[in-house]
Amino acid sequence: MLFWIVNARRLKQYLIIFTAALFAIGIAWAERDNISIFTSGKNEPSAIYKVDTREKKLALTFDISWGEERTGPILDVLEKKGVKKATFFLSSPWSESHPELVKRIKDMGYEIGSHGHKHVNYSSLTDEEIQTQIGRAHEILKGLTGTAPSLIRTPNGDFDKRVLRIADKMGYTVVQWDTDSKDWMNPGTEQIVKNVVEKAHPGDIVLMHASDSCKQTHLALPAIIDQLQGKGYEFVTVSELMAGTKVNTKEVQ
Repeated sequence: MLFWIVNARRLKQYLIIFTAALFAIGIAWAERDNISIFTSGKNEPSAIYKVDTREKKLALTFDISWGEERTGPILDVLEKKGVKKATFFLSSPWSESHPELVKRIKDMGYEIGSHGHKHVNYSSLTDEEIQTQIGRAHEILKGLTGTAPSLIRTPNGDFDKRVLRIADKMGYTVVQWDTDSKDWMNPGTEQIVKNVVEKAHPGDIVLMHASDSCKQTHLALPAIIDQLQGKGYEFVTVSELMAGTKVNTKEVQ
């Protein structure tokens, strides 16, 4: 009788362990896409978030997808503050509608990257549609600026492994950010400044916007520039930040 009680207890323990193992496997399978986005792989294209450097250099980046009221004031601030290097990611429909602003950005010497064509999540598109979106924006921006862009920030920062591979084959590097100003939330000028200055670090890529929906960016920008320069930071383009430094990436498997 004792023999059967002992074995019954062991059997119960084994069943509990087996059930827990199955449960863990189930969670891992269900969450495989969420886990894989933080997993590094070899010889796979990746999105750039920041670079590893001890030099106090960072890149201010601005996305523009619509509107005509905010870009000018932001350029005015950059000009007044003597910031000669920044990277603008321009959507092609906006660029076609505002060639004079595109020209001003180019003439001021700022780097121009692609923000795609239609403002849709690329991960929801087919491979052919992704290629069409990137290709259409490429031709428009090249035609307006005379230079073929090589950096792209996808709409909403959305991508998956297919987007990375297709972009890479088309000669593009996908650029994300490590510091989000959250200016798109219009949280107030002081909060935008705080969001950037408190998190900024060497090798950082800072996300801001020059679209009309972001109503406070041009008001926060002077303080952001002053405070970062006060901490000894130098502003460079994303391409310059990437050149000769170890890039911090996140790959999708």
